[in-house]
Amino acid sequence: MGTTGIIGGGIVGVALARALSALGDEVTVLEKEHRLAEHQTGHNSGVVHAGLYYKPGSLKATLCAAGRVSIREFCQEKGLPYREVGKLVVAVDESELAALAEIERRSIENGVPDLARIDDIARLREIEPHVAGVAAVHSPHTAVVDYASITEAMAQDVRAAGGRIRLGHEVTGIRLDNGRVRVVTPVSEDVFDRLIVCAGLQSDVVAGLVGADPSPRILPFRGEYWELAPERTDLVKGMIYPVPDPRFPFLGVHFTRGVYDNVHVGPNAVPALRREGYNWLQWSVKDTWESLRWPGAPALAKQHWRMGVDEISGSLIKPLYFQKARRFLPELRQSDLAHKHGAGVRAQAWGRGGELLDDFAVDQVGPVTLLRNAPSPAATSSIAIAEYVIATYLDSARAA
Repeated sequence: MGTTGIIGGGIVGVALARALSALGDEVTVLEKEHRLAEHQTGHNSGVVHAGLYYKPGSLKATLCAAGRVSIREFCQEKGLPYREVGKLVVAVDESELAALAEIERRSIENGVPDLARIDDIARLREIEPHVAGVAAVHSPHTAVVDYASITEAMAQDVRAAGGRIRLGHEVTGIRLDNGRVRVVTPVSEDVFDRLIVCAGLQSDVVAGLVGADPSPRILPFRGEYWELAPERTDLVKGMIYPVPDPRFPFLGVHFTRGVYDNVHVGPNAVPALRREGYNWLQWSVKDTWESLRWPGAPALAKQHWRMGVDEISGSLIKPLYFQKARRFLPELRQSDLAHKHGAGVRAQAWGRGGELLDDFAVDQVGPVTLLRNAPSPAATSSIAIAEYVIATYLDSARAA
């Protein structure tokens, strides 16, 4: 037992607080916003991933598989919605068949339950009657949930176990003090036996307060969603995804029937001009300048500038976004994209050489554990991430 501070009130931070509270630790969560799940957790598509894309043996693959089961069980326990609407990853033409076969191979190695390869167009249309494509893989147990509600339910468990969740507490200082950690906010000062940083879009900023390596840095990418007009949601029964381009860490525009039956289209992936910039009007000179002056910026721009131009064009010009979506649903009309449903900002970690980090990444600085990269499927994996971090980084310290 001991005292543990957790910076970040997204689903990963609260899952860690819940797990440690259940073990008897005295836990305090510090969240700078005035509600939990304010950023990545509350601005995603709500998908519980089954593990189709991730490199076998990676942390993403291992923790996604365990996390999917844990999230389902948690929703059942708390009476929260959990809908297995299924996911269809579609090869639109024969040029995508090799990449589809790689998705199938990874899915099998990752133990995706009841995965099916579909080469029969009639069978394809049984699953998604309006889809166009030559082949697909089907994951019938891919589900949708409300991650913000899950986070709130986890928080209730933390409070019931005696833990504290402090909203409106932005961490401004961290100091190591005789083997313990002093954490300062504008309204409080605490000393903990250990500290876990789950700060998402601000993870590199908080890591800097500890004196950790500046790399990886966070590059914010905004993903924008359109919502299908209510009278046209019958075009999509579950989820329709493209075959992802292995050169990029983003999946491309897709269709998802949400847990409350709305159907959204997206997201795209455009550079955000602010770490928490949810539209083009929200920008920060400081955040943009820091991205531009990072050593990896020239290499990243040289490698991915065409993708950047394409994504930005689709963001600003609705017909271009529509054309990407229509590849999968020929019956789709531009007017079916009724309105922009909102956006999320992904905390994409990148290194000094311009490389985009793919797997989860954790650093340790004395009694401080830092989650440096926790992109999708972090929400799916949140309970498993908590168990992994405790077992790998905290158990020996807790025993001592």
